[in-house]
Amino acid sequence: MTTTTSGRDRMARLATLRRAAGLLNDFRYEQSDPARFYGALATDTAEMVEAFVPDLDGGVILDVGGGPGYFADAFRARGAHYMSVEPDPAEMHAGGLEHRGSVRGSGQNLPFADDCIDVTLSSNVVEHTSTPWEMADDMLRVTRPGGVVIISYTLWWGPFGGHEMGLTHYLGGHRAARLYTRRHGHPPKNLFGTSLFAVHATDGLRWAESATDRAELLAAFPRYIPRWMWWVMRVPGLREVLGTNLVLVLRKR
Repeated sequence: MTTTTSGRDRMARLATLRRAAGLLNDFRYEQSDPARFYGALATDTAEMVEAFVPDLDGGVILDVGGGPGYFADAFRARGAHYMSVEPDPAEMHAGGLEHRGSVRGSGQNLPFADDCIDVTLSSNVVEHTSTPWEMADDMLRVTRPGGVVIISYTLWWGPFGGHEMGLTHYLGGHRAARLYTRRHGHPPKNLFGTSLFAVHATDGLRWAESATDRAELLAAFPRYIPRWMWWVMRVPGLREVLGTNLVLVLRKR
């Protein structure tokens, strides 16, 4: 399995307006039809990984925060050996899927040896942990030299930062949670300060810079907007709102 530095160019070709519209439309079904939402996200995630690792056949993929396991089939269809780590047993079984190669464990203390994984992936998990960059450090630890780490996460000040709480997160995370509870009669699944945290693009870029002695940053781009808008990630402040989701791709030295 080989990696390539031209992955950013391939990802740019994938990042069309049609893809962006499809992904944003699927977000409407995250709560009501999770199989539809996560199925589409799984296919897109596999294509994103393939942009940087064109030949996944025989490679070992570790999905940190794999949840119910919706990503497994998308990677196994490409010949990869897929494994996932998830700390919450309720989340693991939420989709009613068969779990093959799933491990219960913490992203901050991955139950794997150093330098053993080809591609270590985290999709929309960073914003759900209070110590995300400890998790990122451990993802680097378990990845083999020459292997790839891909971290994709939702930006707090973007329109999806509040998740199911909608745009009320602009009023403050705790206030948004109270408003959601008052409206629906139960607290949100992603409760601010407990299972949802404010994470910014600057945080991830700063972490990637701090890791330059261990890994090379291959790309940093917004996941859910078309390539002709990628320039927003170069503008501090604006990227936090319009970037929506930051993807960091690193190759371990």
